[in-house]
Amino acid sequence: MRTGTTVRAAAVGAATLMMITACGDGGGADGAGPDAELSLVTGVYPLEWLAGQVGGDRVTVTQLTEPGAEPHDLELTGRQLGEVTDADLAFYVSGLQPAVDEAVEQQAPDTALDVADVVELHPVAEGGGHDHSEEEHSDEEHAEEGHDHSEEGHDHAEDGHSEEEGHTEEEHGHSDEEHTEESHSDEAREEGHAEEEGDGHDHGEFDPHFWLDVDLMAETAHALADRMAEIDPEGAATYTDNAEAVAAELAAIGQEYDEGLASCTHREVVVGHTAFSYLTEAYGLEQIGVSGIDPDTDPSPSQIAAIADTVEELGIGTVFTEPLMPPETAETIAAESGAEVAVLDPLEGVTEDSPGDDYPSIMRGNLEALTTALECS
Repeated sequence: MRTGTTVRAAAVGAATLMMITACGDGGGADGAGPDAELSLVTGVYPLEWLAGQVGGDRVTVTQLTEPGAEPHDLELTGRQLGEVTDADLAFYVSGLQPAVDEAVEQQAPDTALDVADVVELHPVAEGGGHDHSEEEHSDEEHAEEGHDHSEEGHDHAEDGHSEEEGHTEEEHGHSDEEHTEESHSDEAREEGHAEEEGDGHDHGEFDPHFWLDVDLMAETAHALADRMAEIDPEGAATYTDNAEAVAAELAAIGQEYDEGLASCTHREVVVGHTAFSYLTEAYGLEQIGVSGIDPDTDPSPSQIAAIADTVEELGIGTVFTEPLMPPETAETIAAESGAEVAVLDPLEGVTEDSPGDDYPSIMRGNLEALTTALECS
């Protein structure tokens, strides 16, 4: 979608990302060596990757979540609490990892950067999901109202990258009026997607999985560069240049998504939990989540049956599972509906089942999976 999007060739062509070792082998320090000027701690892979790219050799990045672990389930050891306390910067998104939220509040309230204070996070819809029908997201809407992956689309002036300059609901074209009764199978999907008896992690009012929106990632990169420059003024130019390079790479990925998802037979994306709202909303897709936003909530048999009926009714050919989730539920839905099972990665960590080994390659792997499943041309 977003067929009117253009990216300045000079911005993308001239940008070269620094390929440092921030590839998700968490549970320790990545990036710069002992001579680094700044120490940063974070708890989820996309922020680890972003910090490594923006900070470069001047920053040591410590990942709190062990490789292959579910980041929502993170519990901090005494050593890790000390790392949060001692770090020059705690980089996190509130609502994602309660243990990190608590540690920052108690140990590092004055040395933290919360992404929720930098970008406008999307509210979690009732029932934990974001369901957006084809009628709500026409090609014309996304040509006129979608993300602009150009330099003009990322104007980061010195006045602090305000939320007004960010991603308002008007820019995404997702106003309340658009959620009309014309959405097909609304009642069935509300029944199928509700978190009926979950007692897992409460993400609060807002969806923290912002990193699947490349524009919000670029906005965060600039804010992170600004904060690093405050801590380490001598590295300000380095941080700014690195953030610009990251933004250009993200813009290129966004352009690939625009082109790859512009013409597809299907637009429904069936996923294990609704971690993909930022991605599906950005490109006019409809997310159908089995278990809502909490990955630890087990869907009931009636939920599974309702999703299987929807998959069969709409002729959906693929049900997605995730690298950090058991595939059994997706396999059951696929067996009952005649669909296939494929992997769509919410980028909460990097594993051997991920379709890549870092943020850009996994995002591109996700695009390949989507274009195949949705029969895009």
